[in-house]
Amino acid sequence: MKDNQTLRAEAREVLAGNWGPAIGTVAVYLIISAVIQNIPYIGMVASLFITGPLVLGLAIFFLNYSRKEEANVNQLFEGFKNYGRALGTYLLLFFYVLLWTLLFIIPGIIAQIGYSQVWFILTEDDEISPNDALKKSKEMMDGYKTQYFLLGLSFIGWIILAILSCGIGLLWVLPYIQTSNAKFYEDLKANYSGNTNSNDAIKLDSNP
Repeated sequence: MKDNQTLRAEAREVLAGNWGPAIGTVAVYLIISAVIQNIPYIGMVASLFITGPLVLGLAIFFLNYSRKEEANVNQLFEGFKNYGRALGTYLLLFFYVLLWTLLFIIPGIIAQIGYSQVWFILTEDDEISPNDALKKSKEMMDGYKTQYFLLGLSFIGWIILAILSCGIGLLWVLPYIQTSNAKFYEDLKANYSGNTNSNDAIKLDSNP
């Protein structure tokens, strides 16, 4: 695997001079999410049925974007073309992570990291079931959870600065994070052989 510094550098190279599509897509995603969640009485329930397809669409966009292929805001809605699998995956993911979190916070975080690649997997495999996609993500992340955790941690400073800017900075930080995550997936996929016996010296890679 490439180190996180290299992955972030590759993400910046993709973004350089081409921020517009990424910022626009993230802005639309945030606006839709905010509007749905703030619908009186039913907002939280409605978001359960909308978030999965939107997150899948976001993965479709950023995977294409990270590859410098055609990427536009319309791809944000492509998850609705496969609504059943997107919804099923989101609900299963929510349920599994919730169960582990109820046991203790740390197992919940580890589980969420283990399932982190599921949306990119769904993007590239139109036939895989939600449960199999979650299982494949866990297998791919075996031995790489710590690196993914540290990749996310490396953006904390940027996130704090974005929040201090009244959230406006998130329009730049989130594309940076999502593009870096797409680069991580690409490298992870290149190193994945279906072998789940990888070991990691840090406790974070214990398998919930």
